[in-house]
Amino acid sequence: MASIFNKPFRWKNLIAPWQNIDWFLLLLTITVTAWGSLTIHTVTNSLNDTLLHAIVGGIGVFITFLLARWHYEHFLDWYWFIYAITNVVLLAVNLMGVTAGGAQRWLTIAGFSVQPSEFAKLGIIITLAAVLHHRPIINRIGKLVQVLLVVAVPWALVVSQPDLGSSLVLGAIALVMLYWANTNLGWLIVLVSPAVAAIAFHVSEVAAIAVNVDENVYVNLVAGLSWTAFIVVMAWRTLPGGWFPSFASLVVNIASGKLGEVFWGVLAPYQKFRILAFLEPSNYQQEQGFQLIQSRIAIGAGGLWGNGLKQGTETQLVFVPEQQNDFIFSAVGEQLGFVGSFGLLILFWLICARLITIALQAKDHFGSFLAIGVFAMIVFQVIVNIGMTVGVAPITGLPLPWMSAGGSALLMNFLAIGLVESVANYRKRKSYFS
Repeated sequence: MASIFNKPFRWKNLIAPWQNIDWFLLLLTITVTAWGSLTIHTVTNSLNDTLLHAIVGGIGVFITFLLARWHYEHFLDWYWFIYAITNVVLLAVNLMGVTAGGAQRWLTIAGFSVQPSEFAKLGIIITLAAVLHHRPIINRIGKLVQVLLVVAVPWALVVSQPDLGSSLVLGAIALVMLYWANTNLGWLIVLVSPAVAAIAFHVSEVAAIAVNVDENVYVNLVAGLSWTAFIVVMAWRTLPGGWFPSFASLVVNIASGKLGEVFWGVLAPYQKFRILAFLEPSNYQQEQGFQLIQSRIAIGAGGLWGNGLKQGTETQLVFVPEQQNDFIFSAVGEQLGFVGSFGLLILFWLICARLITIALQAKDHFGSFLAIGVFAMIVFQVIVNIGMTVGVAPITGLPLPWMSAGGSALLMNFLAIGLVESVANYRKRKSYFS
């Protein structure tokens, strides 16, 4: 009998369990992670911070390979358990979490600080993907409400921490996944409309606080009523059910306008300052506005080609707070300029393009929803994070995926990619780039 040791060794046999994964997507995420480690080192000059990011990234890649080998359909048997664990851990944060920066978001486990709201994003993606797998077309208000109730519980727990940034991510994930499930676009606009109405009915009030001018109540009324009128007409023309959706939209939007004052009152002080600093940074130069102003200076100082690694006053003199975390894009802008910043955006664009491709080619609804949920999470965080560093979005505390320091977010992003790679691994692909 021939010995197994006499068989020639072939690399093809070694990688056979992963032969169908999207190697290009994995390479892109590893590249961005390595770029993040390098940037962290240039702004902190700390070998420990650099190694921590690289080690967590390496662990993430290892877990990605494990998940890619494990068939994603197994989650269909466990999604309610995952949902329950997600809510229990979020509740534990509210009861015994560590408070920092005005928010209670962390649990200390074996000496490590873990942010459960990061992993809640992935838990919601898995749960929603499974629910929508069984209800692939949401064309009735009853089904839509059922799906929204699934999101409502973890969303409320995240808001109560308070963690406005992560709550927005959960909302974005739900909306994109519902859209992918062929939900009537009109319903999705109606879902978002109360938040817009709350802002519109108080736009002049908030602006007056930010720039120290008198409030104009007529501006509030015109903005709020114009938005409400648009929603009512849109509901009438696009939603089934006759006059009821339009009437309900009218009531909800008017009520949201009245409740805007209540919402503003429950915001934490630092959250209010972030919104006000976004509207007029110069009036809050010693508070949240300082971070935004310095970030824009750093990016502008980079010019076309940048000042070079470990060069630039904003980066090296630490004028930008949290530049290795939420504001790491400002360090990229100052050191590598427009060319480097644009190159990073291209990498993120390619990642998102691969996620959409996998979602389109998944063999079932569940796999497709998993991929599109991860896509929604990544693209929303990239847009908001970079938007806040350049001053076109309020500061929300969202990290830049794979770039920002922080073990919970980095590990969660690789877990998400592992799920998507499992979807890719068990599809039928016609070519390497398909």
